[in-house]
This record gives sequence, structure tokens and C-alpha cells, in this order.
Amino acid sequence: MKKTTRQILAFMMAAVTALSLSACGGDKPAETTAASVAEGADKGKEAAKTEGEKEESGEKKVLRVAMECAYAPYNWTQPDNSNGAVPIADSNEFAYGYDVMMAKKICEELDYDLQIVRLDWDSLIPALQSGQADCVIAGQSITQERLQAVDFSEPYYYATIVTLVKKGSKYENAASVADLAGATCTSQQSTIWYQNCLPQIPDANILAATASAPDMLMSLNADKCDLVVTDQPTGKGALVAYPNFVMLEFGGNDADFQVTDEDINIGISIKKGNTELKTAIDSVLTKMTKEDYSKMMDEAISVQPLAN
Repeated sequence: MKKTTRQILAFMMAAVTALSLSACGGDKPAETTAASVAEGADKGKEAAKTEGEKEESGEKKVLRVAMECAYAPYNWTQPDNSNGAVPIADSNEFAYGYDVMMAKKICEELDYDLQIVRLDWDSLIPALQSGQADCVIAGQSITQERLQAVDFSEPYYYATIVTLVKKGSKYENAASVADLAGATCTSQQSTIWYQNCLPQIPDANILAATASAPDMLMSLNADKCDLVVTDQPTGKGALVAYPNFVMLEFGGNDADFQVTDEDINIGISIKKGNTELKTAIDSVLTKMTKEDYSKMMDEAISVQPLAN
């Protein structure tokens, strides 16, 4: 009997020792590791939910839309939800403008919830590629260069090219691109305005590109340049914020900046291969007309804050 008891005790001690060694041998205590596994499993189950399962459970799809929130009248930041502005993710601020209005229209038609993701201009396409956002609605031209990285919807706006100068400028009465010869000029980085249009001005003194559209407008207002080149909605919005600006339009003929349709067709960018989302968005856009787009843009311009 004593021998049996010793054997049992020895077995129990060995088991306790083995468990202790097992717990010490990992990077985390056994109970922490177990909790982490359980947490990972829960996250995995959530991530593995298909859109069909979400629909069956009554969950709405969430459309994560990236934009600068600093490019009026396309998009801007404001402190409240006036005029129908939408909260910006991870922020106590709100976004509004033409792009937000369009995002709301798409989500209403498709029965999605909307989330606005605020990013700087050069981070927008990488956000699609990394999965941080589902689409970008940010006044992007549908260029061949961008089409190599992302897919695009049908156009959701058609923007002509304009030039902004200050009242009293020697270029105020320019009637063609040729009349802008010798001007000191700039525009926003990574845009066709900077890359394609400014080099068409004879003998132009092209300054470094600005980081954003507001920076571009402030450069002109501060007399750092003679003119800036942008699109018509940005130009119209600028006239509201800066009454001392003049907008020049050259008629779209040989006297104007020479651009292609892809330069002025504004689209919604989507991660390459996401045909389901592209088809869904296009189903909304193809029901709208150029007149619908113009009316929506005019509304955005009428309520844009002067600071954007």
C-alpha cells in the first residue's frame, strides 16, 4: 500500500513538473496564450464572414470611402454635421462636399453604411491596395497611369481645365494658353494640372508642386506665383473663398490646354479586380446624367466653408 501511494505521488509530481516546464517554455503564460488563441479565432470567424452571411444576419455592408477632406468643393472637413456632413473615422470632425454627397447617394442606392477615411492625396491609391479603403472618391482623373494601379468606375464628373489669377494681374485678360507666356505658376502635386498643363505654358517658371489644393490657392493669394491651373469646380469654389481671384477659361479649342478625355473624366477608384464593387457603383452612376452631376456640384459649392 505504501509503495502504491509513493507511485501515485511520484506520478503527480512528474505531471506538475511537466506542466510547469511547458508553461515556462513559451513566450507567454499558458493562460495568456489560450486567451490569444481564442481571440484570434473570434477575429478569424468575423473576418471569414461572407457578404452573404452578413446580409442573412441583417448586417449592412460598410463602404469605406477614402478622400482628403481638404479639396473643396469636392470634399472638405467641418466641425459638425450641418448640411448632411458625415463623421470622419477616428475623428471628432465631419466631411462634406461633392464627393461625400456622391458617396451618400451610392450608399443609399446600394443599402450600404458609409464610413469616410481621411488620408492625404498620395496615400489614397495605396490605401486601396492595402485594403484600408474600399474605394476612393476624391476628384481623381481617370488616367492611364492610375489605371495600371487601380480600377475605375464610370465617370462621376466631367471637369474642364481653368486658370486662376488675381485681379489686377497682367494675365487677367489672357485669352489663350499662349497669353500666359513667362508666368510663374504652380498646381497640386500628382495631378494632370501640374504634370500635363503647366508645361504647355510657353517659357513658364514652374514652381514646385503644392501638397494640396488649399496650399495651391494660398500660394496664389500670397503672390508666390502669377497663376495656378486647376479644374472648373475647384476654380468656382476658389472664387467663393477668394473674391480677389479671376477664373480664365479658354474655350476648349486650340487656344486651350490640350488634354484628353481621360484627363478630365473624374472617376471613383477601386482595388484592381474588385469587379463586384465596380459593377455596383456603376449601376448607380449610369442612372445619373451630366446635369445631375452639375446640379450636385453647384450645391456643394454653395455650402462650402470659406476656409477650405
